[in-house]
Amino acid sequence: MTPARAGNEELMKPRRDALDRGTVWVTLRHVNDEARTRASILVVEDDEQIAELMRDFLEAEGFRVRRAGSSHETSEQLALGRPDLVLLDVMLPDESGFEICRRLRRDSTVPVLFLSARDSDADKIRGLGLGGDDYIAKSATPAEVVARVKAVLRRTAPGGVLHRLRIGELEVDLAAHEVLCDGREIALTAREFELLRALVEHPRQVLSRDQLFELVWGSFGDRSTVAVHIGRLRQKIEPDPARPRYIVTVWGAGYRLDPGSR
Repeated sequence: MTPARAGNEELMKPRRDALDRGTVWVTLRHVNDEARTRASILVVEDDEQIAELMRDFLEAEGFRVRRAGSSHETSEQLALGRPDLVLLDVMLPDESGFEICRRLRRDSTVPVLFLSARDSDADKIRGLGLGGDDYIAKSATPAEVVARVKAVLRRTAPGGVLHRLRIGELEVDLAAHEVLCDGREIALTAREFELLRALVEHPRQVLSRDQLFELVWGSFGDRSTVAVHIGRLRQKIEPDPARPRYIVTVWGAGYRLDPGSR
C-alpha cells in the first residue's frame, strides 16, 4: 500500500459517520499535539521485525512504546498499567487478536487499532464490530500506521469520546448507561443496553444477527436470542413496537438504527 497522501487528511479528522442530517449529535474536542505525543502505545505483534519497526516509528514521533508477542504477554502488560492505545495483530500464537479485543471491551474503552495481514472485508467488519477503532493492513507504510494511531488517539481522547447521542426523541448516555425517550427514563437490562449501544454506535449501518451476537454475547450461544432482545428493546423504546421507528429490520440482512423521523 502506498502512503495515503491526500487521504491522510481525511484520516486525521474526527469521526463523522455518526452524524446524519443533524439527527445524531455528539461533541468532539481535540487533544493538543503535545499531550498526544506523550501517549503510551502497547504493540501486540509476534513478528519481532515488524514490532521493532513499529516501535522505531512510534518512538520517533514521541510515543512511549511497550511490546507484547502473545495474548499471555498482553495480559501481563495490561496488568502493569493501561496504555493509551493498543496496536493489535490479529494472528497471534496463542489466541486471536479478535478474542483479545472482545475480552478488552468487557471492561475497558482503551482504543484498539488492528494491524493485520488479513485484510478481507469480512475481517475488517469483524474487527470493527468487536469494538476496534480502526483496522489497517500490514501492507501499509509505517508512516500511515502512525498517522492512524494519531487519528484514533485524537478521536478517543478525554473529552472527545462519544458519550451522549440523540437519535430523534431517543437519548443515550453511553458513560452513565442511561436511556431517555421523549424525556422519560427507560430501564434496560445490561444485555439490552449493550445491544442498544452496538446499534447507536453504528447509526444507519445494517448489523447482522451474527455481528450483534458477537458484540454482545461473544462467540458461542444461540443466535436467536438477538431477535428476542430486539423485541424487548422495541417494547421499551418504540412508540409503536409493531411499527418500529428506531430499530428497523432489514429483511435478509439484519437490523439498523434509524433517526426515527416521522
